[in-house]
Amino acid sequence: MAERKGLMRSLGEFVGHIAHAVKTPANKGKKREVRREVETELRDTPQGKVTLRRTTIEEIEVNKDG
Repeated sequence: MAERKGLMRSLGEFVGHIAHAVKTPANKGKKREVRREVETELRDTPQGKVTLRRTTIEEIEVNKDG
């Protein structure tokens, strides 16, 4: 049977994950949103009114790695 982790070990792992997340850059390249388009449509159905929504996001990401 495997041993259970202790409270201090679990707490240390948690703090380690948080520290790693803080040190890691959010993204390597610059990302820029070029356009956001939202289309909304109302439809009547037997169950009632329904809102259909489509969102299109266009982004440009520039990687300077190569």
